[in-house]
Amino acid sequence: MTGRIITVRHGRPDLSRDLKITAAEFGDWWTRYDRAGLHPDERSPQGLIDLASEARTVLSSTLPRSIETARQATGGKRDVPADPIFVEAPLPPPPAPSFLKLHPAAWGVISRTFWFLGYAPGDIEAHVDTWDRVRNITARLSRHAHDGDVMLCAHGYLNWMIDRRLRREGWLQTSRAGGNRYWSWRIYEAPGAPEKAKTVEAA
Repeated sequence: MTGRIITVRHGRPDLSRDLKITAAEFGDWWTRYDRAGLHPDERSPQGLIDLASEARTVLSSTLPRSIETARQATGGKRDVPADPIFVEAPLPPPPAPSFLKLHPAAWGVISRTFWFLGYAPGDIEAHVDTWDRVRNITARLSRHAHDGDVMLCAHGYLNWMIDRRLRREGWLQTSRAGGNRYWSWRIYEAPGAPEKAKTVEAA
């Protein structure tokens, strides 16, 4: 029987967003974000721990915040392969005047918009190339699901792209929790698969 695919957004990283910075400084801030682990106060929700205990396979990206999320979800009691194919879609700092200072969250929206429209300077992965990566990801998750439930601890925007691709391939999103916040997750089942108990939407 084909298992479920469970995509998880990592917990809150140990890096402050309470500052205003230029676009160039946002590039440096994003580099620190990618190097940061979880905030010391972060704890995995019990619902995620329960899902991880049912999963035949648990995977993560190679970024510390995802590795530590998977470790918390599994209690550090099992091997969790990490692969760079699962890292977040890039956020290149946009071309903007140096006098403009915004919070990192605002720069994130602007950067994502520029990237979505094709802005990918240098060796930055382009939007179309990330979609190619996502197709490889969903193929890999589908293969793992043949052996049972598979959980991927990854990233917000990448998980959104995976969601779109899985739906296109016929997978059904049967439940979700936490919206798009830290520690949120989505569960997908193959068409025709009997549903397991649904996870209650987090408040």
